[in-house]
Amino acid sequence: MVSAQKKISNNWIFWLSLFVFFCVSVYVLRSVLLPFVAGIIIGYLLDPLTSKVEKWGLNRTWATVLVMVMVILIVFPLLILLVGVIDEQLGRFISSVPNYLSSLLKKIEPLFVQLQQHFPDLEAEKLRQYVRNNMSNGLKVFGTIVKSVLTNGFAFFNILSLLLITPVVAFYMLRDWDTFIKKVRGLLPRNSKASIEKQAREIDRILAGFIRGQLSVCLLLGTFYAVGLYIVGLDLGVLVGFIAGIISFIPYVGSITGFVISMGIAFAQFDNLAQILQVVAVFAVGQFLEGNFLTPKLVGDSVGLHPVWIMFALLAGGVLLGFLGLMIAVPVAAVLGVILRHQIDNYKQSSLYQD
Repeated sequence: MVSAQKKISNNWIFWLSLFVFFCVSVYVLRSVLLPFVAGIIIGYLLDPLTSKVEKWGLNRTWATVLVMVMVILIVFPLLILLVGVIDEQLGRFISSVPNYLSSLLKKIEPLFVQLQQHFPDLEAEKLRQYVRNNMSNGLKVFGTIVKSVLTNGFAFFNILSLLLITPVVAFYMLRDWDTFIKKVRGLLPRNSKASIEKQAREIDRILAGFIRGQLSVCLLLGTFYAVGLYIVGLDLGVLVGFIAGIISFIPYVGSITGFVISMGIAFAQFDNLAQILQVVAVFAVGQFLEGNFLTPKLVGDSVGLHPVWIMFALLAGGVLLGFLGLMIAVPVAAVLGVILRHQIDNYKQSSLYQD
């Protein structure tokens, strides 16, 4: 009995030490892990498609080459087109900023008049000057941030490494995925192998349902918002629409962020209510499609990840590891969720709960 307890204690110490070592390693190497994590995620996402192509009679290597070439041929032209449209809209937006400021000040002028009427001691001119200065300072800060991002050598190096290393990692992960899984299975403890494999299958089901499904939702929603805002004529509509769609994997954050930014630009750009209401209609239709068709069909309710748990995981991951943390937050949340449910089931079957 004592020997069994000591064995369990040693197992817990081993797995806890391994987990701590893994966490410390990720934190220390966080600045260089991004392209490798991105490559692994791409390999995971494309593995089912590669397995289907493999059934056509191709070996794994040629199936991987074919899938990677197909993805590059589809994604690369779309990226070039997207960058061209965003560059054109960004240039037009920057050149129109002075007119936007003037338009905004004219539209909020009645507010100053009302404030002056209700509060006679309020110096309206000082308030106007304060608003002008803050708008100007805000634009200066925005310009400084954009310039810093574009000219920062470390950021450029990260983007370059992401573009060069990620496809290579994705290729090898995709080609050797089955071999990698087989080797991992060979390292599992024999007594716990069945239980671990059961949990791994559940994790895979959750990740497949959420990541692949949510990625499809984000791309479709981003495309809808971008096209809709572009048709409406909103400056930066393509950029804002895609940002709103891409960050829609964070519950409610994508749509709210995109709506607020779009309304701010629309209020400055348009002079009539009809065009502003068209922007509102784009987001209203987008939310209807997401809630009633896209998410139920592509993601479903069976993934077992509560929206609050997802938001907490993303926030914690972003704070601790930056963009890398955002990428691994959902997989880590899925793993922890499955392990926690498994431990709760064990607890309910234990004498501690039964007694």
